Amino acid sequence: MPAIVDTRTYASPGHVPVGWVADRPGELHGPQPHGDRLGTPGPDQGFALRIARRLESELIVAAGESVDDVIGGCVNIALRRASLYSRAPVVHDLRMAFTIWGLFDPAPPDELVAARRRLFEGVANTAHHYAEGRHLADLVPEWVLRSPPGEIVSQYPARWAALTGVDGSAPQR
Repeated sequence: MPAIVDTRTYASPGHVPVGWVADRPGELHGPQPHGDRLGTPGPDQGFALRIARRLESELIVAAGESVDDVIGGCVNIALRRASLYSRAPVVHDLRMAFTIWGLFDPAPPDELVAARRRLFEGVANTAHHYAEGRHLADLVPEWVLRSPPGEIVSQYPARWAALTGVDGSAPQR
């Protein structure tokens, strides 16, 4: 008996399947649309909540503020930053958002706390306060989101209003 009786080789299937076509109702044709309430999509966005919860013990909130609200608002900002780099959120995105809003500072400026109370109130309830969360994310100037974390830390608290976009006069780079 020969050593190789039945040698198997590759053979194409009897038919070639039809190519896949993006024909589902929710498919986008062209680039991601931009506009009011459309957000900034990116990969693995739910991971930002996990990172935020790990940093929760470091957050310092003022009396009358909700930790869930500040986390919800800062997660929106961090997700916008991550999406600018077309990547999933990382700890630096959350630290940057918490830093500009004075959430690591034991004695943030009174004006910052007042702005934070007003802007973050109810943001954790995304079903009813989606627009407020989007407003927070859009409020922070893009130059801040693109800045290295060390640069942000060096500018806080002196330039908190420019970093958060509250003053509306943040210089463009």
